Amino acid sequence: MKNTISLNMRSYWAGFKAVIVFTVIVIVYTFAMTGIGQLGMPAKANGSMLTNAQGEVVGSSLIGQSFTDENGDALPQYFQSRPSAASDPNKDEDNQGYYAAASSGTNKGHADADLIKNVTELRKAIAKREGVSAKDVPADAVSASSSGLDPEISPAYAAIQVRRVAKERGLSEEQVETLVRKYTTGRGLGFIGEPTVNVVELNLALDELK
Repeated sequence: MKNTISLNMRSYWAGFKAVIVFTVIVIVYTFAMTGIGQLGMPAKANGSMLTNAQGEVVGSSLIGQSFTDENGDALPQYFQSRPSAASDPNKDEDNQGYYAAASSGTNKGHADADLIKNVTELRKAIAKREGVSAKDVPADAVSASSSGLDPEISPAYAAIQVRRVAKERGLSEEQVETLVRKYTTGRGLGFIGEPTVNVVELNLALDELK
């Protein structure tokens, strides 16, 4: 009986010591990683936040935004983001999008009647807004990303918006195209994915021109 109690106590004590050791390791590791992040890459460690000329935080380079008015219409002086299916369920407005807590895609298949209707109508509206043919409107302009939060669009979608943005801001198309190239990221490692343009950073840079 005594041997059994002694054995149990040794087991409990060993388990307790293991918990203490691993707790210390986790705490030390967390503080170490936090410290490395803050010292080596503070901007990324703190959410890649973007600030304007006044020092105000206006968003994150990792999260998309809608550049529309209160009626949901595109603000002509800004490059437009791709659609977002991540909307705040506590709000009544349609298509607000980019609500991080509701990150998701539409989950609709390519044969869904509502999806086909929405994509067709949106493609026509974008073509009219940008003064191009509907066939020149790229797929990302009319489809949400799987997360609903992506801040990037394709170079093709950015290209058809250059003329409108330049005209609205009183800039030359060359000036706007230069900014587009600046905020274009190529394929990862030269072969992974596709080139993208960060709309949030691009629009902030446009605002900083004046």
